[in-house]
Amino acid sequence: MNKKLLLLIVACLVSAFVLAACGGSEDEATDATESDSGTASESAESEGGAIEVEHAMGTTTLEEKPERVVSLYQGATDTVLEFDVTPVGVVESWVQVPMYDYIKEDLQDVTYVGQETQPNLEEIAALEPDVIFASQIRHEEIYEQLSQIAPTIVNETIYDFKETTNLIGQALGEEEKAETLLADWDSRIADFQEKIASNENWPMSAAVLNYRADHARIYVTGFAGSILQEAGFEEPIELQGQNEEIVMLNDKEAIPQMNADVFFQFMEDTPDVQNTFEDWTAHPLYQNLEAVKNDNVFTVDEVAWNMAGGLQAANLMLDDMYEYFELEQ
Repeated sequence: MNKKLLLLIVACLVSAFVLAACGGSEDEATDATESDSGTASESAESEGGAIEVEHAMGTTTLEEKPERVVSLYQGATDTVLEFDVTPVGVVESWVQVPMYDYIKEDLQDVTYVGQETQPNLEEIAALEPDVIFASQIRHEEIYEQLSQIAPTIVNETIYDFKETTNLIGQALGEEEKAETLLADWDSRIADFQEKIASNENWPMSAAVLNYRADHARIYVTGFAGSILQEAGFEEPIELQGQNEEIVMLNDKEAIPQMNADVFFQFMEDTPDVQNTFEDWTAHPLYQNLEAVKNDNVFTVDEVAWNMAGGLQAANLMLDDMYEYFELEQ
């Protein structure tokens, strides 16, 4: 065979072999990347683990520990700060807008995403959250839309601060922290119960009263009511055993339903509300109530006792209770 021809054949064979080898290397590199990606994902799950959280709207899976948090109700905004996490987005507060004074400093760089009852989905999506904390009572109708933006964890109510704490702890992979926070709360409640028991009038019934421009309300359960009952207070005398949450009093003839040994009251500082308050509290039916006769009427902070609904607010409320009954903490 001609020497030049032989060299040409060898060169072609070598070129073909090199091209085949290069092609094989590309395929293997692609497979390895996918495989490595899968391995990395499995490794992340095995180290940190995918987080599954059961909540009011079902079960939500977070593939990794979230960092960017959006809170859509006040109790979650308050409580997530207790986990040393600053949310990237929150809804506006109801009073002291845009955020309650007691946590305002912790939320200086936060983005506000509308009202609790009407959050702005576009603004939430723009924040690219890893998890959203919502409530069924406020956000059930937009749950699917929220879930398309990010994994969404839903509490049934807006005032169950213990469930909020547990859900946040699970979602953040901080269950031990949640247990510690709630154990600290239980210790404080036990301490209060022990010390209040020395009061000569214990046990006592308590009513949480709110005056409005055209009526008054008794919060029997809810945030403040449930905490008072946990602390050992009984429901208002006329309402015990009725399983009421809020009782609306539309005229002064209903004043006897307020009756309790202790009143914790709050109201807006407006002329209309003050007129209602003065009118009702001057009525003979009011003057005959146990708390009034025993001078056990306390005006409380509306934010801590009613608006906020988180773990920090619960502790602020308990601080007030220690103070009002002159108990050492």
